[in-house]
Amino acid sequence: MEKIETSLSMNIGGIEMRNPVMTASGTFGYGSEYADFVDLNRLGAVVVKGVTSVPWPGNPMQRIMETPSGMLNAIGLQNVGVDGFISEKLPYLRDFDVSVIVNVCGKTVEEYLIVIQKLNTAKGVAGVELNISCPNLDCGGMSFGVDATLAHQLVKEVRAITDLPLLVKLSPNVTDITVIARAVEDAGANALSAINTLLGMAINAETRTPELANVTGGLSGPAIKPVALRLVWEVYKSVSIPIVGMGGIMNARDAVEFFIAGASAVAVGTANFVNPHASIEVVKGIRDYLQKADMKSVKELVGSLKVNS
Repeated sequence: MEKIETSLSMNIGGIEMRNPVMTASGTFGYGSEYADFVDLNRLGAVVVKGVTSVPWPGNPMQRIMETPSGMLNAIGLQNVGVDGFISEKLPYLRDFDVSVIVNVCGKTVEEYLIVIQKLNTAKGVAGVELNISCPNLDCGGMSFGVDATLAHQLVKEVRAITDLPLLVKLSPNVTDITVIARAVEDAGANALSAINTLLGMAINAETRTPELANVTGGLSGPAIKPVALRLVWEVYKSVSIPIVGMGGIMNARDAVEFFIAGASAVAVGTANFVNPHASIEVVKGIRDYLQKADMKSVKELVGSLKVNS
């Protein structure tokens, strides 16, 4: 039997990608760290680690540890700052035929805007992903991502100064993620990334002290996949813009489940630490799944969950 021609191409909020597989911010460095293991040209997009208006040193050690079926991290968004990124990291990525998405962080609206303004004129940036889990210092340290009004205000102000495709990364640490999703869609987001890490902690029973110097950290990996799938499904039913699904994707079958739940693309994160070839293996596995299912495009999978009424 002749194999059906399949297409993995996808447009996410104005970002053209050869396939729907991205790398999750914070798990793939600036791309060069994985270049010995992964042909970046075969990815749909590279999402670099969070970039801020000035260099951030990150949190003190210990700031990462394994957990059952996952990991906790409290890196603290250590990065070279937007000027360092543009001058030192972006030129390397421009040598590849892959969409580059820059994850943007800040503690005030003004800090986000500084980064966006500089990225506007940087050659080789396909889009930006707003990390709205940063603490808003003007509001007592509350995360932008847990308050619909704050999230809407941030996205609206960013949207006003850039024509770059704008993804917003949603926090799962909220009562109702759909309220935040609709707020940022209304403010001008082109797509959503769902989800960021779940807040967790680990304790050393012998010393009765936190395992992480920061006390709490972000839980990622297979342990959070059921939560992530549920939240992607809820968001899919609530908005009309594309969703990038993430949270515990270790293989192609995991990715397919996110498509069925409503994601139009996926991001591979913690799996990169376990298997540096994971993202490319996911791309191949998606194509194999589509061919076995006689599907011409991954778009046929998106939101295809069958729920008994």
